Amino acid sequence: MASVDRYDNRWRARWRTPDGKQRSRVFTRKLDAQRHLTNVEHQKLVGGYVDPRAGKVTFRSYAEQWSARQIWRPSSADAFAAAFARVFPVIGDRPVAQLRTSELQALVKKLSATLAPATVGATHRRVAAVLKAAVVDRVLTSSPATGVKLPRVDRPRVQPLELGQVLALAEAMPERARATVLFAAGSGLRIGETLGLTVDRVDFLRRTVTVDRQMVTPSRGEPGFGPPKTPSSRRTCRSRR
Repeated sequence: MASVDRYDNRWRARWRTPDGKQRSRVFTRKLDAQRHLTNVEHQKLVGGYVDPRAGKVTFRSYAEQWSARQIWRPSSADAFAAAFARVFPVIGDRPVAQLRTSELQALVKKLSATLAPATVGATHRRVAAVLKAAVVDRVLTSSPATGVKLPRVDRPRVQPLELGQVLALAEAMPERARATVLFAAGSGLRIGETLGLTVDRVDFLRRTVTVDRQMVTPSRGEPGFGPPKTPSSRRTCRSRR
């Protein structure tokens, strides 16, 4: 049962967590202790209770434990590792419950001084993914990553190569790579998708190409075939001529 009692000229609120563990917190005023218990009991009733001790885990520790549980392709694992390397020196040793939106906003500004806006945005999204998981795990009641303003990303307009430029580029390549240049320019496939093609994926009679894999080049280890970037990337491309 929850209760409030005297404790060294102050007031101690005591309660049990949903899993039966005893918790307590000391307040100067009895009214504050009672209000705290009321809030605790309400959160338990609505299923939103978060154990205060859970939030003492550092961002680095939680991020590493969370990452170890994820099923990622090598490129995703490398991207998260790079993001963590940027932010751990700043917030890695901070308890997740003490992180504030203003602190993450300051981190974004710090990163923006040396990194491109797209890189800053990607780094923040990966920090936000960790904190969102902490909310789901009931380590946090809400994510401090919400509301952080990111630098504007100006995406340059894609300018397709002229036919003469494509032919010149193909001519400059080693002979075995010339067909790859021409195919990539004409199909619009991603470079990984293009390199993932083999002759068994090409139907010359129907003039179609099946895209169901790509070449993956991890930061460690040998390149190899892997699934496309997204499930919707699996497709059959047909020649218009």
